[in-house]
Amino acid sequence: MFVRKSKFEKLMKNIDELNFVLTKNNLIDLAEILGNRKEMLIRNILAGIAKGVGIGIGFSILTAVLIIILQKIVTLNIPVIGDYITDIIEIVEGNRR
Repeated sequence: MFVRKSKFEKLMKNIDELNFVLTKNNLIDLAEILGNRKEMLIRNILAGIAKGVGIGIGFSILTAVLIIILQKIVTLNIPVIGDYITDIIEIVEGNRR
C-alpha cells in the first residue's frame, strides 16, 4: 500500500516538470478560454475589429504617401507620365470633395 520514497520523489518531480511546461506555454489559460464560448466569441470579435481598423488606417496612410509622391512627380513636368498622374490626382481630389 505504501509507495516507496524514491517512486514518490520521481512522481513529484514529473508533476513539477509537467506543471512547469503547462505554465510556460500558457496551456491552462488556453484550455479555460476554449472551454468558455462566450469569452472566445468576445475575444474573436475584438480581434476582428482591431484588424479591420488597422487595415483601414494602414491603407489610408499608404494612399496618402502615394498621392504625395505622385504630386512630386507632376511638379517635375515629365511630359508623358505627368499627364497621367495629373488625371489621377484630379480624380482623387474630385472624389474627396
